[in-house]
Amino acid sequence: MLGAMRWITSRWSTNLYCALVIAVISCGGIPKVTSANYALSSAGYDEGGYSASVSLPSFKSDYGLTIHRGIDETKLADRKANITSFNVLGAALGALIVLDLNDRLGRLVVWRLACIVWATGTLIQVFASGVYGLLLFSRIWAGLGAGALTVTAPLYLTEIAPAKTRGLVVGIYMVFLLAFLAMGFFINYGARVHMATTRTQYRLVQAVPLIPVGIAYGLSYLCPETPRYLVSKQLHQEGLEALARLRGKVVDDPDITEEFAIIDARERERATDLASVSHWTILKETQMNPNYRQRFWLLIAMQTIAQWTGGNGITYYVTTIFEYAGVNGDGNSLVSSGAYGIVKLVFTMAFAWGLIDVFGRRRCTLVGLSLQLCAHIYMSIYMGLRPGSADNKDASNAAVASVFIYAVGWSIGLCTVPYLYGAEIFPTRIRNVSYAISMALHWFFQFAVVRVTPNMFVSLDVWGAYLFWALICFSGLVILGVWMPETKGVPIERMGDLFDGPWYLRWQARPGEWDLASPADESQNVALKDGRVL
Repeated sequence: MLGAMRWITSRWSTNLYCALVIAVISCGGIPKVTSANYALSSAGYDEGGYSASVSLPSFKSDYGLTIHRGIDETKLADRKANITSFNVLGAALGALIVLDLNDRLGRLVVWRLACIVWATGTLIQVFASGVYGLLLFSRIWAGLGAGALTVTAPLYLTEIAPAKTRGLVVGIYMVFLLAFLAMGFFINYGARVHMATTRTQYRLVQAVPLIPVGIAYGLSYLCPETPRYLVSKQLHQEGLEALARLRGKVVDDPDITEEFAIIDARERERATDLASVSHWTILKETQMNPNYRQRFWLLIAMQTIAQWTGGNGITYYVTTIFEYAGVNGDGNSLVSSGAYGIVKLVFTMAFAWGLIDVFGRRRCTLVGLSLQLCAHIYMSIYMGLRPGSADNKDASNAAVASVFIYAVGWSIGLCTVPYLYGAEIFPTRIRNVSYAISMALHWFFQFAVVRVTPNMFVSLDVWGAYLFWALICFSGLVILGVWMPETKGVPIERMGDLFDGPWYLRWQARPGEWDLASPADESQNVALKDGRVL
């Protein structure tokens, strides 16, 4: 991650201060791993190692997560479902709550408040000491903070990033998230092997993420509010100074003057438009304005496809899937799961540090979906034939490899693109409302996918689940292939040009050389392959 910061610095031609700001705000992704991904899979593990502490014998003993007197299989399943779902539903609610807070208090203040809410919920969770009701309360409370951070952190990063490196900057958020995900698998493994079966075992594992988030919270007081938000509150001088600090230049530098003038003009226009306008009015406007409506439903479609391609379902139950693929033994499954996390991290880093701003959002999404589709097709065939590792080692090895191929496709595509795409395609006027709604939908779908995946494995005999996911991937390739334009290098103030005209011609749109100084209604910079313009 330090290498990432240096690479950003060299590519952005800015100072280490900006790299520090990006790193601090990106730590807002850690609670998504450590709080939201707390599900109990049939194999006893979940998405992240911190949250996988619920599979530790000490945790199960404290909260009665075993069949014993008064607790049968049905009640045990209900307890596990409650522990899983309360946090994810809390996160969905948190994503909606920040609708008003982001504009009222500012991105940075909301980021800090969300960290505090998540941290207090996590502390209550750590010291609930077997009190089931208190644990459920802490799950909801921590989820509120985690959900709010999934909206506020990418929004902040989008608003401070230059157009040319916006993908890189927002992608760092996912790099931090997945780095702690991968690390978590091995921390949990170490606790299982080397620690006694006491409350200290699971408490330590669950408390570890409080350290980096706490450090980031302290360092956040060195970070500025976003220039766009400051200008929206008529704090023009503060906004200019914040922009200059982030770019590593003096306030009277010509580049700073030009960029700030564009931000100021856009915010003045927005302030006039938003006078006494409610969030409900803005939401209605997104449906009445054809340009806004296309952007809104494209993001909703992207979030829907992303979740129902099996992404989080596979990650939550990856140890079970490795067992289906022929990996035997809890230890081997956990190590394989850790390797899965590392693969996701490595390719998300590649995505963030180059692919997203070199190859673009559209190309990464379609290539990622194609890899997911290939992996699902093979796994569907393999699970249908059930050759078994003893009968056909090559087929089993190919099944294991397909899980990692899936991880590559997920990491360079829909795992990360919706965060960036949703934060960059909307004008400031509707960005907060539209992005928050999309993230709330993300959490609700994540909850649904995680809940139904074990049932799909049973009712569809495993292979049917993979066939279902393959069909979603294929549908995604068609829908996004036609509907999704490339946004690489397009200034936020000019995104509207990409969405003028018929939606079914969106695939032909390609950004040209963007002139930031030109009026926003001049659309000649978005050309079609046949020479026409949108």
